[in-house]
Amino acid sequence: VRFLAFSGCRLSEAAAVRWQDVDLAGGKMKVQSAKTRAKRAEDDNTRLVPIIPPMRELLANLQQRHSPKPEDCVCRVNECQNSLMHACQRVGIKRLTHHDLRHLFATRCIESGVDIPTVRRWLGHSDGGALAMKTYGHLRDEHSTAMAQKVTFTKGPP
Repeated sequence: VRFLAFSGCRLSEAAAVRWQDVDLAGGKMKVQSAKTRAKRAEDDNTRLVPIIPPMRELLANLQQRHSPKPEDCVCRVNECQNSLMHACQRVGIKRLTHHDLRHLFATRCIESGVDIPTVRRWLGHSDGGALAMKTYGHLRDEHSTAMAQKVTFTKGPP
């Protein structure tokens, strides 16, 4: 669950990430597009996703606990929907899906100040950002209110 939330990967993309794709020192991880795997090998369409601080901590803990080989999958479990469903029931919130974790990643990136074109690239969208803007451009009310306080018509800080 945390891998999906911290990477923005689709479930099938996360399942394909191997330890050899993770560069902790360089702070990047190679993710192969779900669409690409169905194409020929020369049509390689991997993207580099940054390893954000919580992901770095998660990956370091997984490495320490499992001592993986380079060809091992990072995510040893390829499905967490039942766990998500039970957790949501326990805390009394609406059901979350794997894809909701991708939305969470994108929304948190945008709310943290990452621009739409960069988020689009991290998510592997190829449409120039239209889908990212339409899907993830909505921000939570609290964030919108905080951003409104930054708007000024005076010279310099308010």
